[in-house]
Amino acid sequence: MNDEIAAPATDRIAIPPETLKMTARDVDVFYGAKQAIEKVSIDIGMDHVTAFIGPSGCGKSTFLRTLNRMNDTIPIARVTGQIELDGENIYDASMDVVQLRARVGMVFQKPNPFPKSIFENVAYGPRIHGLSTSKAELEEIVEKSLVRAGLWDEVKDRLTESGTALSGGQQQRLCIARAIAVDPEVILMDEPCSALDPIATAKIEELIHELRGRYAIVIVTHNMQQAARVSQRTAFFHLGTLVEYGETSDLFTNPQKERTKDYITGRYG
Repeated sequence: MNDEIAAPATDRIAIPPETLKMTARDVDVFYGAKQAIEKVSIDIGMDHVTAFIGPSGCGKSTFLRTLNRMNDTIPIARVTGQIELDGENIYDASMDVVQLRARVGMVFQKPNPFPKSIFENVAYGPRIHGLSTSKAELEEIVEKSLVRAGLWDEVKDRLTESGTALSGGQQQRLCIARAIAVDPEVILMDEPCSALDPIATAKIEELIHELRGRYAIVIVTHNMQQAARVSQRTAFFHLGTLVEYGETSDLFTNPQKERTKDYITGRYG
């Protein structure tokens, strides 16, 4: 691959050790014989939102899925390198993947509420993970999660209705409430607004701002304006490699790599 692409991309970011949440070092991802990710290294902290940007097929969503082992669900996928959560290797054989995905939640591109009531969508995770000891405690978790997801006032009188009856934007916020309900440490968002209208998108972006600092948040987006609005750090991916990682304002106004500059100025994408 191009030397510029393969060069380390982490030197512009210094994350204080006390806020460091996840680290990836020399991560490769293969689908059968095809290599989708090559030698990606990045640090993710608690105190900011990190955006992954890049053209379609550049590997940003594939890499996002390595952070909670979602690639495990693909039989031909293979991941090498080191990814740590609070210093613990998440690919170690002793890692409980179910617990990992509770700690590192995922919100997908298309809203995917369960075919259950609004209440049961949010209560599902806390119930199976044993996070509540009584009905009252479970109700408190559901309400708090819906409040944090900015949805409580809209659904508090219809908790028994199906989650699939909500609008697309409401469904996505319900999925965020479902992720929050198990008290995660990291929330991964894979293009969470791509299926939503501008009003619903604005609500999700406002929600991301409100959740910042409570969770480490990583968002994949095709929309560079969205990355600029919601994130404090941005990583640019191209051809399966991490080209550049920096403060969002710096990366958009003063990119260090020519490929980053070409992408941001619209020369390809």
